[in-house]
Amino acid sequence: MVVDIDEKNLKHGVLGLVIALVEIIRDALKLQAIKRMEGGSLTEEEMERLGEALMDLDAAIDEIKEEQGISESVKSVRDGLDDIVDDVISRFINPEEWQKEPEPEGRATHAAR
Repeated sequence: MVVDIDEKNLKHGVLGLVIALVEIIRDALKLQAIKRMEGGSLTEEEMERLGEALMDLDAAIDEIKEEQGISESVKSVRDGLDDIVDDVISRFINPEEWQKEPEPEGRATHAAR
């Protein structure tokens, strides 16, 4: 069996995943920065440097996405990850809902054995 791999699509997929992960880390850093600013633990100079660093990171990410033509790939990865996170959070908030879900085909329940 021969596996036909389109190198361009593979490159875009992997690079899209990497950039999506960098964006998620950036978002977490922004939230931490906001918490630290609101908590008063940063000086004016530190807030300015942090803001500039985050803006530079945003610009670099946007430039990479545009240069590589991976904006849609990154969006697709982010949307997929958002769906997974939403599902996990929903299962924690409403555990009774996922306990009612039918078992996948081919898996017998303990009571049916």
